[in-house]
Amino acid sequence: MFFEPETWVAVAFVILMVLFAYLGIHRTVLKALDTRADRIKAELDDARRLKEEAAKLLADYKSKRTSAEREAEEIIANAKAEAERIASEAKAKMEDFVVRRTKTAEGKIALAEAQAVADVRSAAANAAVTAASTILSQSVKGSVADDLLAKGIAEVRAKLN
Repeated sequence: MFFEPETWVAVAFVILMVLFAYLGIHRTVLKALDTRADRIKAELDDARRLKEEAAKLLADYKSKRTSAEREAEEIIANAKAEAERIASEAKAKMEDFVVRRTKTAEGKIALAEAQAVADVRSAAANAAVTAASTILSQSVKGSVADDLLAKGIAEVRAKLN
């Protein structure tokens, strides 16, 4: 039994454990383990706290993003409504402009027609006066002819103009 290596390993182990117990190594090891456990517990608490803060920040940013998306949709809807309103106003103004231009053109056409009719009447009156004066001057002679001619010309001009 003393020649077996396992026996000497067991004896060395027991001597080592007694020496450790005598020197108080077990207290130092336990204290180191307790310190390490406390440090790990503190790190876990910090990690849990950081996780909760991150969750709060995430929720806050999600709500801000939702709010920003809603605001962007409202801005887009308002812009579309404004564009439609401006387009309808422009269309109404264009229609009003076309109606006014049409009335103005019709007025100018009516004025041109009236002027043309007046010019034709004036030309016809002048032609009738000239024809009447030529006919009367050839058929009637003397002061009576001149008197009749002046009266006829005045009457024709008054009636035709």
